[in-house]
Amino acid sequence: MTKKNLEQIAWVTGAGRGIGRALVSHLVKDGWTVAISARTEKELNTLKAECPSGSVEVYPLDVTKVDATLEVLEKIEANLGSLRLVIFNAGTHVSMPVSAFSSSIFRSLMETNFMGVVNGLEAVIPLFTKRQSGHIAIMGSLAGYRGLPTASAYGASKAALINMCEALKPELEAVGVRLTLINPGFVETPLTAKNEFPMPFLIPVDEATNFIIKRLRNSPFEIAFPRQFVWLMKLLYHLPDRLFFSITRRFLKK
Repeated sequence: MTKKNLEQIAWVTGAGRGIGRALVSHLVKDGWTVAISARTEKELNTLKAECPSGSVEVYPLDVTKVDATLEVLEKIEANLGSLRLVIFNAGTHVSMPVSAFSSSIFRSLMETNFMGVVNGLEAVIPLFTKRQSGHIAIMGSLAGYRGLPTASAYGASKAALINMCEALKPELEAVGVRLTLINPGFVETPLTAKNEFPMPFLIPVDEATNFIIKRLRNSPFEIAFPRQFVWLMKLLYHLPDRLFFSITRRFLKK
């Protein structure tokens, strides 16, 4: 396989559906060649078929497997060329009321949402730091700002990502590597379609990915949206506990 333009090579995990799939389409329109990864190869192949020939290459991956992650990165670089942008987007959600509290749900979400990113970082960071270049984007969530009922496992995995990114940002910046944390609110995807509760400020996936792509060009540390939901979550973050819990109690089903 012929290597592509070294300036425009990206890798997106969790690319089979939802935000990841839409991000790939936007990147391709912007002239990127994109390596796409997800567990389900069929979804990746349908996405490739929707894109112009040669703009997308499929690399199936279970991000919870650290050795497999490194192998995929090596294949991408060998086949396409030097990566410029990596978007670690793979993630999932399981609602967990306290009546169904389960360590297995915590373990599963942490393995995918948090350790899946950590595995990718272990592969990419040495490469980018050696080159003193590259851009890493990590998909977090506004749910990581404060703990919300039924989201103790999901929120914990996203809060861990936020803390980790804050810690890594100065060190990566010092060696020329950019790091961006993406914290969306509710976006219309197959994942949110499973939610059985009202989702404030729900936005279409194309609107969300348009916003992400435009902001990525400026390389900010955090991309958070929609604005009204960001303000609400930041307000909750700064409220005294007594007021905070008086609000979140109202989220409980009667």
